[in-house]
Amino acid sequence: MLQVTTVAERVGPAVVRLGRGARRGCGTVVASDRVLVFSHTLAGDRVELDVAGDVKEGKVLASDLGSGLSVLETQTGGVEALRWSPVTPNLGDPVFALGDPGTGLRVTEGRVSADLLRVRGRGGRLVSAIEHTAPMPRGAGGGPLVNAAGELIGINALRGDPGFLIALAAESARAASDRLLRGEPDVARLGVAVAPPRAARRMRRAVGLPDRAGVLVRDVEAGSAAEAGGVLAGDLIVAVGNEEVQHPDALVDTLQRVAGTTVALHVVRGVDEHRLEVDLSAKARA
Repeated sequence: MLQVTTVAERVGPAVVRLGRGARRGCGTVVASDRVLVFSHTLAGDRVELDVAGDVKEGKVLASDLGSGLSVLETQTGGVEALRWSPVTPNLGDPVFALGDPGTGLRVTEGRVSADLLRVRGRGGRLVSAIEHTAPMPRGAGGGPLVNAAGELIGINALRGDPGFLIALAAESARAASDRLLRGEPDVARLGVAVAPPRAARRMRRAVGLPDRAGVLVRDVEAGSAAEAGGVLAGDLIVAVGNEEVQHPDALVDTLQRVAGTTVALHVVRGVDEHRLEVDLSAKARA
């Protein structure tokens, strides 16, 4: 198993400090000249970075609303990108958290303190997360969480209960990072506000409509893909293509798989079912 000093030597150079023009935060080198950060730590499309002791300028290439991550382009020189672990950590596994809150590199050791969690990300979507006990100070968010082999298993996101931290797990972070690095569209933005399932059922009953599993549209954003496709407030989305959707999270997951395409959206309007063609190829993001 790696020791803290070895982790600092091997993994530490891949920890990037966000400088002026940014809120407090860190980044992680995940590819040559590419740094993964949390979008909320940025203040604009360009930011000053400290990469292995050298001040560089970083430019935002793309952002993922679901995970809250952005990829920056900057000169990383000879810094070796961290490798994603192919294995999900288990309860009790040792982990190392790294970050630079502005006072130099911090490296701490801890353990995975819970089974893999499903939590709401900054974009409001369910993401996979790791709860662990490797403490990090404020300003270290965006730094890597690595396993005993020095492989990247998560991106440290926030403090949980006293003594615990939450990291965006590789399961969610890697998928977003890989998509951004390939230049693929973000999760498709349909452009609708939806009602929670219970509220949706209550609203339909209130106007004398029968119960039906689906996602009720409360509002449609002007200029969105939904508006262009003919979606109206009050529509009940029951399927995307051949996949039924009965919950907002299912709708988001389905849209993620079809981002960048034109899809058939099946909606119930009153008691009648309609098939609408919605173009998700434009970067109308959700």
